[in-house]
Amino acid sequence: MMGAAPAVEFEHARRASLRYLNLFRLVIAGLFLVAGRELGLGSENPSVFRLAALGYLGAVLALGFPDAMRRFGSERVILLQVVVDVLALSAIMWVSGGYRSGMPVLMMVVLAGAGLVFAGRMVLFFAALATLAVLLENAWRLAAGRQSVEFFQVGLFCAGFFGIALVARLLALRAQANASLAAERGEALANQQAVNEHIIRDLPDGVIVVDAGGRIRQANPRAVELLGMAPAAAEALEGRVLVELDAAFGPALSRAGAEDGGEAEAGAGTLQAAVPGRMLRSTVSGRLLRCRAVAGASASAAAGDTLLYLTDFEDIQRQLQQIKLAALGRLTASIAHEIRNPLSAVIQAAELLGEERRQEVQARLVRIINDNAQRIERMVRDVLALGRREQALPEALALAAFVRELVEARVFRNAAEHAVYAVDIDPALTLAIDRAHLHQILDNLLANACRHGSGAPASVRLWAQALPGERVAVHVCDDGPGLDEAARAHLFEPFFTTHPKGTGLGLYIARELAEANDATLELAASGAGADFMLTGRITP
Repeated sequence: MMGAAPAVEFEHARRASLRYLNLFRLVIAGLFLVAGRELGLGSENPSVFRLAALGYLGAVLALGFPDAMRRFGSERVILLQVVVDVLALSAIMWVSGGYRSGMPVLMMVVLAGAGLVFAGRMVLFFAALATLAVLLENAWRLAAGRQSVEFFQVGLFCAGFFGIALVARLLALRAQANASLAAERGEALANQQAVNEHIIRDLPDGVIVVDAGGRIRQANPRAVELLGMAPAAAEALEGRVLVELDAAFGPALSRAGAEDGGEAEAGAGTLQAAVPGRMLRSTVSGRLLRCRAVAGASASAAAGDTLLYLTDFEDIQRQLQQIKLAALGRLTASIAHEIRNPLSAVIQAAELLGEERRQEVQARLVRIINDNAQRIERMVRDVLALGRREQALPEALALAAFVRELVEARVFRNAAEHAVYAVDIDPALTLAIDRAHLHQILDNLLANACRHGSGAPASVRLWAQALPGERVAVHVCDDGPGLDEAARAHLFEPFFTTHPKGTGLGLYIARELAEANDATLELAASGAGADFMLTGRITP
């Protein structure tokens, strides 16, 4: 199917070229017959010239009718036409003074037309036939001694026959190839448009196209559904003003127009201006929708169409609620599993404590009960801290002063531990984050660094650096053994820990708190030890 269309297009172009070539033949034959003597043709034998012109006109008329094409076939008719052209022009050249009569130039025109309309290598045969006719006519003229013959000019004409025939044939092949390529690309474009229409029609989001005047040009079925209308009303929406249909879209369209105008002033080469999504409640369907507008930028803010993407935010909220419930179920199961072990140890130690009379064993059992009770308490505290994610109140905190106070609080009971920490932070650096959240994040990172570090002076390093885009990175490093690839892959997962008495929630909560403040917490690549990097904005 793809190869048939280019062939049909080429055949149409070929027939059009053949009609123009036949019209040229008809004009030339009529001109020979009517004004041949005035043009200086047939001076050597007027009767033969008249007969040749009359026969040429009759052949042009006979072979130019469509009935001849249907009866003999286009290839045979074109072959006969070119052969008649060469023979008739050769006869007229013979009785009109040879190549100086201008007939070789007309032969070149005929060969050029033959190269455009005839398929195959027959154009070389036509060029050879014209060359043979011109050479024979000039050889006869030389043998008859009528006049001198300049074979150099005759040779140029003969070489021109082959050159024009080849060039015309190559142009015809190039045109056929271009037609095939254009047809293939046109079919591919049509298929792509069909696929795009199918995708837009089946999108889970609504899509509305409005023009510069706010009139709906196109809307997919999902958009019709979100607007609270029947699917059959999709065609009736076209041409209606969207704001009159639903006034809730007014702010979204006006904002898209303002953004579009700004892009146009910034540069006419901008193709699109994307407007961030905004929430709106449809006055027709009552649904809560997220509307994102994409406007085509141009030299005028009023020109171009606007594409609106509509998402049912109520569905998203329901899906989020289901995800939260599923996550809560997994979290509850994990907490129950993690609490079971220390609780079993507490119950077993309490039972043994009632039976044991030795003082030292009782003290050891009491210590076991206290340790496991504290472990349960830390686990519950960490789980409750997850609820603080939505309470972030970021402020620009001076990092150097904040870290200094945090370190002082950690070494309050043992001043000798102060040498363990090495702080190198520019006093001018700030971090936009909730104060309580930063305290919990850094306290957890410092506790891990002290636990896994060597405890030597400056074994725990805290330093910060300014990053492009008004961001800052805070590093907490230790000189411990570091983490292998297996541990790195699960480091921030809840309840994953490498410490026998850890809950496995510290780093998970720290990262959650960082994300609540538009910051990131990650384990940076380091040669030795662990290097945790907290990256956030400089200003809120």
